[in-house]
Amino acid sequence: MFATIGHTIELMKMSWGVLRQDRELLAFPLIAGVALALVVGVLALAAAAVGTFERLDEASGQSPNALDAVLGVALYMAASFIVIFCNAALIAAAMERLRGGNPDVRSGLRAALARLPQIAGWALIAGTVGLVLQMLRDRADGMLGRAVIAIAGGAWAYTTFFVVPLLVVEHIGPVEAIRRSGSLLRQTWGRQAAASFGFGLVYVVAVLAAGIPAALAFVLHPLLGVLVAVPLFALAIGTVQALEGIFKAALFSFARGESPRGFEAATLSAAYRAL
Repeated sequence: MFATIGHTIELMKMSWGVLRQDRELLAFPLIAGVALALVVGVLALAAAAVGTFERLDEASGQSPNALDAVLGVALYMAASFIVIFCNAALIAAAMERLRGGNPDVRSGLRAALARLPQIAGWALIAGTVGLVLQMLRDRADGMLGRAVIAIAGGAWAYTTFFVVPLLVVEHIGPVEAIRRSGSLLRQTWGRQAAASFGFGLVYVVAVLAAGIPAALAFVLHPLLGVLVAVPLFALAIGTVQALEGIFKAALFSFARGESPRGFEAATLSAAYRAL
């Protein structure tokens, strides 16, 4: 069950306070966005060169082949690695701030690079599980089948919530991090817990805040609308992702018995609650 909007706002205010002290944390989601765009561009050119787009067009009457599948999996895995690597760098920098340090982009990237094999291993595991779940969703019949897949996906997300912080802070491997992640949540908030905060709401507000001026600019001229929309949406989504990373770092710090600066213990203890 989601808690009140007021609780979410309170958590966001605390995360925002940390972000105001280190605006460099915004760089990590933006780096991820640029890297993803480059990877998509390169693989799109490769797909065009080998005729993937023609085969995906139903009107062509052709079926995708093994090479098309390889390109699709490569895109999914590359995206998984980029997102996880930049998230690891963000959390490492956020943890430094929450412990009283003064992080920057280089310190976050150094921390992530130091754990590159472990991050790559986790990206492979997470990407594989994500692909399997997506395939099951596509083939699920009826509401019951989709509900079972949704429950499985939720359980996986819950169990692996702290994997990335564990990789960069406790210097363990991805398999051990999966085990420790679920254990930390259970030890701190019980075996059954529900999130009492909702980043979905924050994303909606951010998109609306960026969309209104972009829409007004589009009315004046479509090109102006695009020029306004791209940086605004990038900044809005990047800000929420940075806030989400800061919050996860604070929650992880609290679960390990630390007192993250800028966050109240009572608020963090209510972030998850027994059902």
